[in-house]
Amino acid sequence: MAAKGKEAVNEIDEKLAALGKALDISKDQMRMLKTTFDSFDLEKSGNIPVDMIGQILDMLGHQLTAEELSDIIAEIDEDKNGEMDFEEFAHLAARFLVEEEEDTEAILRELKDAFRLYDKEGLGFITTDLLREILRELDDKITPTDLDQMIEEIDADGSGTVDWEEFKAMMIG
Repeated sequence: MAAKGKEAVNEIDEKLAALGKALDISKDQMRMLKTTFDSFDLEKSGNIPVDMIGQILDMLGHQLTAEELSDIIAEIDEDKNGEMDFEEFAHLAARFLVEEEEDTEAILRELKDAFRLYDKEGLGFITTDLLREILRELDDKITPTDLDQMIEEIDADGSGTVDWEEFKAMMIG
């Protein structure tokens, strides 16, 4: 009995891997999509109502107009049954995942450029005094106490410097 269950799990994993490869998204992203899909498949029927698409995309940080949403639903629900299976859902979500990855890469490039701008000598770090000035410029209402706390948190090792990884973590959160 356990062998059959394991075979079924392996078959599902293989299908997910193949679909992920076809959509050019990672295994982790496929697992996340499957978990998301399953959480909306309340009746465990293997389908979710297409009217959930707006809510799902909203949760993923993509607010769409009614017209955009209507176009997507018309495209996804080809058979007009008002439902979509996981494969249809994955095709839809993959578009938004790729977009998100590109946005993240662009943000990281901009942050790296900003870091290099402040790291004029190319030492791979900036001083906490310089960081203090940068943070004051970003928010002129920040109190000295809040600034001290932020610097202390960012420069956890107390070195008096902030390297690229610490800077990135601070800027991204």
